[in-house]
Amino acid sequence: MRALLPPILMFTNLFAFPGLVDRIPVPPPITPDMLDGMKELPGGLNALPAIPSAIHSNQKSDLGKRLFFDTRLSLDGRTSCATCHNPDKAFTDGLPRSTGFQGAVLRRNAPTILNAAYNQAQFWDGRATSLDEQCKTPLLSPTEMNMIDEHHLIDRLNRIPGYLSDFQSVFAGGPSLDNVASAIAAFEQTLITADSPFDRYMKGDKNALSPSEKRGLILFFSKGACSECHKGVNFTDGEYHNLGDIPGSGAPIDLGRFEVTHQNSDIRAFKTPGLRNVARTAPYMHDGAFATLEEVIEFYDRGGDDTHNKSTLIYKLNLTAGDKSDLLAFLKSLNGSLLQIQNPQQYPDEQR
Repeated sequence: MRALLPPILMFTNLFAFPGLVDRIPVPPPITPDMLDGMKELPGGLNALPAIPSAIHSNQKSDLGKRLFFDTRLSLDGRTSCATCHNPDKAFTDGLPRSTGFQGAVLRRNAPTILNAAYNQAQFWDGRATSLDEQCKTPLLSPTEMNMIDEHHLIDRLNRIPGYLSDFQSVFAGGPSLDNVASAIAAFEQTLITADSPFDRYMKGDKNALSPSEKRGLILFFSKGACSECHKGVNFTDGEYHNLGDIPGSGAPIDLGRFEVTHQNSDIRAFKTPGLRNVARTAPYMHDGAFATLEEVIEFYDRGGDDTHNKSTLIYKLNLTAGDKSDLLAFLKSLNGSLLQIQNPQQYPDEQR
């Protein structure tokens, strides 16, 4: 049997015979009709799975919801979880970089917590591996809610009789940092938007996406190479990448994932955000550098900026104006129905 040439030599050898190159068949482009017939999409793109019954609203998540909106969980009584994760703004705050304790501007943009239950890790640098762990950080951070320590938090809650009753019912005990975080996480796990046009399309309704949205989906996993990082049911690989974006003037120094791992390869690498409801969560990037999705698409089309340690997955795309329009249309098709979450009436403080 004749030995096969290594692939690179086979490819190189073709250029010695230009006529042979001309006769190599080029796969036809994927059309919307072909897309409709595909049983699986590259990158594991798919509808969100059914919501487990265990994370539907219950007494624990109801307690978490009340805590989520309560400003008394901050030292000065002015900030709640909902300050940075506002239901009216798709659970973001709409700011380039969030404001923290007594109005201080923080380093990073507040990501949405919609569908965060599907994340492998939380925060832009992935320093929290669960929603429970994520909930603890802002409560005690001096730059965010600044409750100083668990003692101050529990002392505050112990002065609110309604909470004492709820914690006893849910946890068979009084408030603790772990229980507070567990309850808030239980509420956040209910924040699922699984009814976007894309979800309906993947579940069999081939008319749920318009022709432009279908062309955008094809671009997403082909020429646009978006699904190299934005993959799976939540449109994220859960990994960390340096996109080659140059920090804006006056932006604070932020080394990203490096601050967690201390690996040089993680300098200025940030977690791939999920893209569900992305049209509602402007501005974009870890520092809110881009005000619109159009700006984001232009950034990726030019291959990012020329910076050190940029991911090899970021390169010039040469998208046409039509490509960009279709890609934008597809991204908008990832919007699910807005959840109608109301701020619950808060328990009164203990009467003295």
